[in-house]
Amino acid sequence: MSDFIKENNYLDHAATTYVRPEVLEKMLPFFSEKFGNPSSLYDIAQESKNAIEEARETSAMILGCHPSEIYFTSGGSESNNMAIKGIFSNNTDFNVISSLIEHHAVIHPIEQLSNIGITTSFVEVDQLGLIKLDNFKKTINKSTKLVTFMYVNNEIGVIQDLKEISKIIKKYESDNNCKIIFHSDAVQAPGKLSLNVDDLGVDLLSISGHKIYAPKGVGLLYKRNGIDVEPLISGGGQENQMRSGTENVPYIVAFAEALRLSELERLENEQKMKKLSDLLISGINSRIKNYKLNSSRENCVPSIINLSFPGFDGESIILGLNFKGIYVSSGSACSSASIEPSHVLSALGLTEEESLASIRISLGRETTEDHIHEFVNSLEDVLAQLSSYKR
Repeated sequence: MSDFIKENNYLDHAATTYVRPEVLEKMLPFFSEKFGNPSSLYDIAQESKNAIEEARETSAMILGCHPSEIYFTSGGSESNNMAIKGIFSNNTDFNVISSLIEHHAVIHPIEQLSNIGITTSFVEVDQLGLIKLDNFKKTINKSTKLVTFMYVNNEIGVIQDLKEISKIIKKYESDNNCKIIFHSDAVQAPGKLSLNVDDLGVDLLSISGHKIYAPKGVGLLYKRNGIDVEPLISGGGQENQMRSGTENVPYIVAFAEALRLSELERLENEQKMKKLSDLLISGINSRIKNYKLNSSRENCVPSIINLSFPGFDGESIILGLNFKGIYVSSGSACSSASIEPSHVLSALGLTEEESLASIRISLGRETTEDHIHEFVNSLEDVLAQLSSYKR
């Protein structure tokens, strides 16, 4: 663990995580000792190739799939783009269905496809962030070729019922003799929920390493055998012709180890996160009068908590906490530099003022009860200080 994590109260794990020591130890030899190009024939090259295949087998075991269905990428954004753009064909009769609360790494590729003529449909969510399944059923049509819904939302932590969505898709396929590909952005799910792709009923699934204590710049795309996806990158034909370019062996090794550890610790972590989340909300309830909880406790992962403080500016709260050594964010860190209201919170029905008054707290493996108490105390102090400026 880094000195920074020891000395500060980092509560932004949905944005990114540090590389945990076990993962770092696993990857280091592949930078300087086991550095061979996996495409070469000599022994250190084969050592690299074997490490990649071991990582593929480890990942496949956790997803409950065949190793040949695992493709390593640079992270969640690339995996999402590969899934969405790779499914598209020149067929103009092509419809994509998604939701209003997806990550921009899903929304923007869909918008790019809409610019070249495909039709897109974004299904509304209810006030908890759950997809309105009745609306989804009405939206599916004979032109629908791809459905993409995220597993866990990165801003509010809501969990979509992928199993039920898959059943709806399969029933429509059966009734109409057609094929619809089902993709899910599952970047926030590892270590929190089961990733078994058969249970979930997905054809494509995206995961990123830096949310699970692996380095930034590595992830995977699960692609069910028999699903045709065109590669985004052409060249040497690595990753079974799906992603050309010399493989990033140390990062792939690190990713698989982090994924293995996240699954190994998942049930224990779930109990810990629930306890800490309850403590945080209880503390806020007892100390702060006027706030809005934007994350349902029943349908969300407990480690992601989104709060609005009417009458306050979310960025001012974040900076005030930062001065006290506490790190939280406003929605998605990928777009936190923007002063625009969160599209996710807007989809829930929050006003622009409520959205801009929000902060996101995301707990991690090093978070303790002391960190929660410190956060609540500091939040109360920051709000009191900001209130004094209004007088």
